[in-house]
Parts: sequence; C-alpha cells; structure tokens
Amino acid sequence: MRRRLLGVMAVLTAGLAAAVVLALSVGTVGIGWVQTMAILGANVLPLPVFWTEAEETIVLTLRLPRVLLAVVVGSALSLAGAGFQAISRNPLADPAVLGVSSGAAFGVVMGVFTGFGAGAGVLLLPLFGAAGALVAAVTVYGIASIEGRLPIQTLLLAGVVVSLFFSSAIMVASALIRAEELRGIVFYLIGQLRLTDYPTLGVVVGCLLVGTGLIYLQALPLNLLAAGEEAAAQLGAEPERVKRIIFVACSLVTGAAVSVSGSVAFVGLMVPHAVRLCLGPDNRLVIPASLLAGAMFLVLTDTLARTVAAPVEIPVGAVTSFLGAPVFAYLLRTRYRGVYP
Repeated sequence: MRRRLLGVMAVLTAGLAAAVVLALSVGTVGIGWVQTMAILGANVLPLPVFWTEAEETIVLTLRLPRVLLAVVVGSALSLAGAGFQAISRNPLADPAVLGVSSGAAFGVVMGVFTGFGAGAGVLLLPLFGAAGALVAAVTVYGIASIEGRLPIQTLLLAGVVVSLFFSSAIMVASALIRAEELRGIVFYLIGQLRLTDYPTLGVVVGCLLVGTGLIYLQALPLNLLAAGEEAAAQLGAEPERVKRIIFVACSLVTGAAVSVSGSVAFVGLMVPHAVRLCLGPDNRLVIPASLLAGAMFLVLTDTLARTVAAPVEIPVGAVTSFLGAPVFAYLLRTRYRGVYP
C-alpha cells in the first residue's frame, strides 16, 4: 500500500510540475520552458542569466501568482469533492452541486458587505467563506438524510434548493453593496483566478493544510463506512463523528478556496471520480491523489481559459462548467454504481 501510494504521488507530482511549467511558459507572450525553469531556479541557484528582464517579470509577477492560486484552489475543491463523495457514498457529491460553493460565496459577499473586503479584513474572507460553506453543507445534509442514508435524488434536490437560496441571498446583498464594490463582486461570482496578495493565499493554504490533515486522518474510517454505518460501527468506527469531521473539513477548504476564486464548478466532481476509477475506492489513495490531480487539472484548465481566445480571457469557472456538465449528466443518467456500494 505504501509503495503504491508513493508511486502514485510521484507520478502526479511530476505531472503537476510539468503543468506548472507549461502554464508559466504559454500565453500572449510565449517563453521557452528552459527559460521558465531557469527563472524559477535562479531564486535558489546561481544560474547564468540568459533571459530578459521582461520575461522574468512576466513569469514571476504576472503568471506565477495565478498558477499558485490555481494549484491551491484546484487542490482544495478536489479534496472537498473526495470527502463529500466518500461520506455520502455518492459520486455526484460536489461542493458546487451540493450548494456548498454557493454558501461559501454568500459568506464572502457578506464579509465584503460588512466591511471586511478591504485592508487587513481581506484576510478574514476565507473564514467567512468557510462559515457559509459549513451552513450550506449542514443544511443539505439535514434535508437529504433519510435514516442515515443520502439517496441521490434527495441529495441533488437539497443541493438545488440550498444553492438557489444562497444565490438569491447573494443577489439581495449585491443590490445593497456600494456601486464601486459591485463590479468586483460580479467578476468574483463568475469564477476567476486573480491573486491580490500573498498573505491571503497564505490563509487559504493554512485552511487547506488543516482540512487535508483532518480528512486524511479519517481515510480508514471512511473505507469502513463504505460497507454501511452499522458494519462500520461494529468494526470500531464512529460514523457520526466521522461525518462531522468530514463536513467541517470539507466546508473549511471549500470556503477558503471559493473566497479567492469565486464559483469554479465541477472540479470536485470530475477529479475525485476519475481518481476512483483509476485507483479504486481506497480513500488512503484517493484523498492524496485527488489533492494533486485537482491542482494539475485546474492549472491546465486555467491555462486553456487564458490562451484559447487570447488576448481575451475566458473565466475559468465557465471552462470547468463546460467540461463538467456533460460528466455530471452522464453520471446522473447512468446512476453510477461502479465504485460505491
């Protein structure tokens, strides 16, 4: 098991590194991948300079912050999707589909509305997002749960209801926000990767690390829960405790990610689903693999979004929705039963 995990992580880490170099190299101004790697390496190694100052500015100032944000947001959304899918034993569970992303967006909008959208208050927006996400997740679970089970139909309907409610609440809050802040809110809700400062990214990374630790520590209990709550309890797991931890951790990482990216849908559905198909249902593999695969997926998707119609940039949330909607429709149509009992 350990050898397989190390092998999977090594392959995904190499893939993520390649995706990052590609994202830093391509754009309106193309830069060779050798120059890109040298620019990055020059910060830690005494390398001869064979690139221009303009190329260094493009890589380090314009592209690197966005790529780092894509890595963090992709990891967080994919991790949350893996957690929600495992706890619900449902391949359609995803932060966006369940309305958790809408709850997080509402929390962020309320943070801006109450005056935390500027200055040092920006650092608190990930926590506002996490609070909104947790409220949404608990509400969906409360509505959809039937005798401890989460049927697909009720889960999806509960997600639609919660998402519509928070979307309406966002509209009301947006109508009351000052005009100069409204434009930023509109672009935020579309789903775009624009890093304003590194301290904010640090807060999001902190939330991601905490959430990752909490979720991975529950990997074995989640494996036991796949056999049913009664069987898991007989084997020593505590189903209700595991559910609470997973819901809190997934809400934390979703809220933190949405606070800096807006609504980027279906990452948490497609990536963990693909990982389960490739690696099987063992959450000790699925959780860390989803983390890296989600980062790689969003880096590549964002690269496509900003280059396919250059110099015009397509919101990355639109691209992930275009890719994810057919996958969601397929899963819904086939009532997927391949991985989950």
